[in-house]
Amino acid sequence: MGVINPAGFSERFVASLVDGLLIFISTGFLGLLIYGEFYSMKYRIIDELGLVYHIVLPLCWYGYTVGKRARKIRIVKMDGSNVGIGTMLLRILVAGIIYLLTLGIGIIVSAFMVALREDKRAIHDFIASTYVTEEPPGSERLTV
Repeated sequence: MGVINPAGFSERFVASLVDGLLIFISTGFLGLLIYGEFYSMKYRIIDELGLVYHIVLPLCWYGYTVGKRARKIRIVKMDGSNVGIGTMLLRILVAGIIYLLTLGIGIIVSAFMVALREDKRAIHDFIASTYVTEEPPGSERLTV
């Protein structure tokens, strides 16, 4: 099955901004409540909540995060089915390691891939065999 109705660069970028802002504010306030500081590099454990957000929420919510839901886009497997835990671990953790090892160059390459490729897939999409689509859940259709 091929990519159906892939989400473009602007939709994915805005969704990432919304998710990033939500994570920053929520973890900042959590840090304020627990440690008395809005945000401090001393308390890295709170940052891991963002990682949990990006792995668990799409599992429970048909591939959506809050930002993706706001933009009406979601993560799906290449066959159009919902993502599983293994898929999300590959997509977030393994890709994150690659992006770290390439000192962020992988992120830039991924942005160009989403902007220029017809299927709009980034490095992390290839690693996890996923793509981001504008198709709502339950609307999976067969390609010829």
